[in-house]
Amino acid sequence: MAQVKGTDARLRAPIATRDMLPTLTARSLPRLRRDARLIILLALAGGLFGAFLLSLAVGSVVIPLDQIITILLGGEAARATWSTIVLDFRLPKALTALLAGAALSVSGLQMQTLFRNPLADPFVLGISSGASLGVALVVLSVGTTGAVLLAGLGLAGDFGLTAAAIIGAACALLLVLLVAARVQSMMTLLIVGLMFGYATGALVSLLLYFSIAERIQTYINWTFGSFGGVTWRQIPIFLPAVLLGLAGAVALSKPLNALLLGEAYAQSMGLNVRRARLGIIASTALLAGSVTAFCGPIGFLGIAVPHLCRGLLHTADHRLLIPATVLLGGTLALLADLIAQVPGHQIVLPLNAVTALLGAPVVIWVILRRASTRASFGG
Repeated sequence: MAQVKGTDARLRAPIATRDMLPTLTARSLPRLRRDARLIILLALAGGLFGAFLLSLAVGSVVIPLDQIITILLGGEAARATWSTIVLDFRLPKALTALLAGAALSVSGLQMQTLFRNPLADPFVLGISSGASLGVALVVLSVGTTGAVLLAGLGLAGDFGLTAAAIIGAACALLLVLLVAARVQSMMTLLIVGLMFGYATGALVSLLLYFSIAERIQTYINWTFGSFGGVTWRQIPIFLPAVLLGLAGAVALSKPLNALLLGEAYAQSMGLNVRRARLGIIASTALLAGSVTAFCGPIGFLGIAVPHLCRGLLHTADHRLLIPATVLLGGTLALLADLIAQVPGHQIVLPLNAVTALLGAPVVIWVILRRASTRASFGG
């Protein structure tokens, strides 16, 4: 009888262990997901650091990585020209690319959440169009008079086009905020932004039609986009603007999470939807407007990077997506600039062409995935 009881105990033991497995797995899944996402964020940070060093080392002149580190630490390089190349040219360009990629990616994430549209980008509110109109008015219309005016304001030299773009983006931001404060529907705000973009595009086309070839070429070169035009004099203005916009996005992460299920749900949870909307628009306009003003209209990063981060992290939580988009956006911007420089050659490709080649496949993938998802659910 004792042997039977012992046998029963041994038979029951595996059953009890097998019953406990689902409970243990359910408890460990959240921890495993957190660990996996932490590893992904660390990998993105490592990729950003590597891309930053690579952008300093590779170009028309290739500089060894150990010399790059020596220069950054304040030591003397094996060649004096290497220090000049890194500190005066490549370092400000790399910082600009990092900041611009982070800014455009986070602003794109905010717009996709606000409009609940996966194809919304940072310039859907017409901020880029306002900056473009400001540059076009100075370069194509007023010409020498505009240059004299900017010089009188202490904005001469390489800051002229930037000042014009900042003024244009600020005017567009003011218009968008006025409209956003008066309308309730996000679709109305989206249509107003698109119409503003079309109107400013028409004005720019008229200015191009009546301008001379030299001014047209100057404007076209600005529209190509570039991270190399920002100097150390402009970094103290560009850096705080981007950091302020990113800080606003981080502060708005909880309202963005609430808006994922719609404005009605967010309002039922106690969120002041109008105030949150104005904050999101202000943060996005500051990020996209500052990048457009200093670097020109850079496309596709704002659309592509948020989708890549969602696919990597498998989450819609903005507390994780915002740092991920900062890291991945900065990395892709550095890599796009590196490709545009065509290492080993003197030619420089248009930056917008490179970002389009990187971003267009992601947009196509998003559209096809949404189409297949709708088809699987019966349209």
